[in-house]
Amino acid sequence: MPADLEEKTDRYERMLADALAVAEPRPPADTPLGEAAADVAEMAESYLDDGRHFREDGDPVNALASYSYGYGWLDAGVRLGLFAVPDDTELFTT
Repeated sequence: MPADLEEKTDRYERMLADALAVAEPRPPADTPLGEAAADVAEMAESYLDDGRHFREDGDPVNALASYSYGYGWLDAGVRLGLFAVPDDTELFTT
């Protein structure tokens, strides 16, 4: 049975927001890696904002795509070691 678009969009919005709340930049902010972490976090936050905008406009497909892209950016940053995340979280693919 295919996933319900509304439910999936809700789930991905929560997942991205929760992931942003727990990801802590590892490198010092004034280093090149610190700047990269800030860029990744900014991209993820921007995609979260974009997704919410699309939802308000009645466009759940683009909202879901935005949440997915934002989560992908953040997950990649975690895998690259730019962010520390709690060991007990299942939000990331580490």
